[in-house]
Amino acid sequence: MEIVIEENINERIDVYLSKKLERSRSVISKMINTENILVNGLKVKNSYNLKLGDKIFVGEYEEEDMNIEKENIELDIVYEDDDVIVINKKNGMVVHPAPGNTKGTLVNALLYYSKNLSDINGEFRPGIVHRIDAYTTGLLMVAKNNKSHEILADELAKKQTTRKYIALVWGVINEDTATIDAPIGRDVNDRKKMAVTPINSKDAITHLKVLERLNNATLVELVLETGRTHQIRVHMDYIGHPVVNDPVYGKRKLIDNTGQCLHAYELGFIHPTSNKYMEFSCEIPECFKNILEKFK
Repeated sequence: MEIVIEENINERIDVYLSKKLERSRSVISKMINTENILVNGLKVKNSYNLKLGDKIFVGEYEEEDMNIEKENIELDIVYEDDDVIVINKKNGMVVHPAPGNTKGTLVNALLYYSKNLSDINGEFRPGIVHRIDAYTTGLLMVAKNNKSHEILADELAKKQTTRKYIALVWGVINEDTATIDAPIGRDVNDRKKMAVTPINSKDAITHLKVLERLNNATLVELVLETGRTHQIRVHMDYIGHPVVNDPVYGKRKLIDNTGQCLHAYELGFIHPTSNKYMEFSCEIPECFKNILEKFK
């Protein structure tokens, strides 16, 4: 545990820890991104400016030499221009590499597909503005240059981006609409999971609308007002209606091994160059349709 003293106030955390721990800033950046470094129990950005009395937790981190290779993996490109690519991500595809999982990711495919990707998020996340879970399908945007990346990321932060999901959840929801306003943070009993908790959490808001009531399940539309890790899955589990086929949350039986019934079907954003609002949508995939039919 490091406690910030007066002489280090306003120093960037990555610069401070690089000197303090005698490790490169790129390693410090990876540790911050993987939450092996927390400030006052919370995740921060590399650019975070230290404050007097900040408590910095530094976990163990074994640096792995990751060699990220280009891979000729088919991508479902919904839209592309000089600034942005909109992709319909397939089921089971991880968005970016991590230690122990350096192949078959969306980034591997993007490196093969395009020479033009932003580098704001480092060499392991080129072009990646936002993520969806490996077994969540659907739309996400990729930035082809740094200017576009900064603008799109700022839109996300200001809640100007439209993100709508369709999910099949367990049980019948009686209300036609609902808003789930419950803070999300790391599960204190399992650091790999997220949970609704007042401890070291951030505000999380999900808007829900019932599309169809089925036999012991409900098809819903979900709109994210915030973008916390596993937000929809955690919130739906919290209200007693976990996502069907979710292997982590809800403790319900799995229908099969094709992935959770959660699909990012609509994505809208203001184009970083034209300043025009653009909106895209895509149907639920076959794996989702097959499970849905079982409940009808």
